[in-house]
Amino acid sequence: MTTTDPVLSFRAVPGPGFAAGCTVSTWVHAGALAAPVAYVLVGHAPPRRPGETTESVEAGLLGMVDAMRLRPAAERVPIVGPRLLLRERFVALDYGHPNYVMRLPTPGTEWRRHVAAGGLACVTIGLDPVPPGAGPDAVEAYLERVVATNRAYMGATTLRAR
Repeated sequence: MTTTDPVLSFRAVPGPGFAAGCTVSTWVHAGALAAPVAYVLVGHAPPRRPGETTESVEAGLLGMVDAMRLRPAAERVPIVGPRLLLRERFVALDYGHPNYVMRLPTPGTEWRRHVAAGGLACVTIGLDPVPPGAGPDAVEAYLERVVATNRAYMGATTLRAR
């Protein structure tokens, strides 16, 4: 390796304890001129566990970004392969950990129907803290802010075959 070669860095994919502390929102957006898209927004509450810092939370989220091959939201949204699991009432996201998936809060009927029919879902990870229980208006304002400040990453996914 020479000094002109790019330096590679790998961020660790966080474990299930970190994933359980994430905040997750799901919804379907159906624009007047565009096909409906299901959304999964993953964020994290402000640090609250022993040893957790703003930096460690961001590193965990960026580990998920790397593992799922998400790109900055300002860029073209990449297809990141089938990462959603849907089993009766159980819905999960393969966030790149070799042994665990992230269970999603029960999405609405429209979201489940869209994904089950093969529709696209856009996974978004926001690096700024998301307050638990944020409603639709707060989520919309959050997304506008993190996209404008380059603190959001996205990728398009679909349902994984059994």
